[in-house]
Amino acid sequence: MSERPQCARCSGIFCYPNIAADQTPGFDEAPSSCPTVLKTDVIEKALGRYDAEEVREFARLASVQEFECYEHTPTGIRTRIPRMEETVQFARKNEYKKLGLAFCSGLANEARLVTDILERNGFDVVSVCCKVGAIPKERIGIRPEEKISGPDLYESMCNPITQAEILNQEGVDFVILVGLCVGHDSLFIKYCQAPMTVLAVKDRVTGHNPLAAVYLSRSPYYRRLGRRAQT
Repeated sequence: MSERPQCARCSGIFCYPNIAADQTPGFDEAPSSCPTVLKTDVIEKALGRYDAEEVREFARLASVQEFECYEHTPTGIRTRIPRMEETVQFARKNEYKKLGLAFCSGLANEARLVTDILERNGFDVVSVCCKVGAIPKERIGIRPEEKISGPDLYESMCNPITQAEILNQEGVDFVILVGLCVGHDSLFIKYCQAPMTVLAVKDRVTGHNPLAAVYLSRSPYYRRLGRRAQT
């Protein structure tokens, strides 16, 4: 089997070394799974996409935004801007006027707060809930016993493709995702034509902080995550 990229297993910092600006990173000691070594052709092809003026400027502004989220202090570098504020600043940098908000019905209150913040900052906001259309789950083959509310109640399906198509039709400049389910977010991303960012992901168990389960994966409560899958 050929070697495949495994950055998550790398013990070094070969691609972001602490060296002077006029030096060149070295990869002689990089692991054999390093994609910088394995995928030179892909890297070169991908770099060519940044030559498009629109892409290059978007990438440049994203890096400027990243820079502005940090500050140098006598005790070192520290972060200073929450993601909500970062999103507002990035939208302004790109001169976006009309923003799309695709959200989960379970985070309707949060979506309302986000909309208030965006509108107070001068943006026109178009928002679409995941249950748009009120289409029954039976439409996609869900059986009565598979409905969250129970077999005897009506339950609308999550409808991320329609969310995306409505925002496409509205011609939004930029889309913000708030809390779409795993899989539903995948469909939205596939069909949405505008650039987007994720402000929040849904995880009711951890207060919408899914990394909490990762950090606690060795604890008794989440140890099941670290177990090898049974076959």
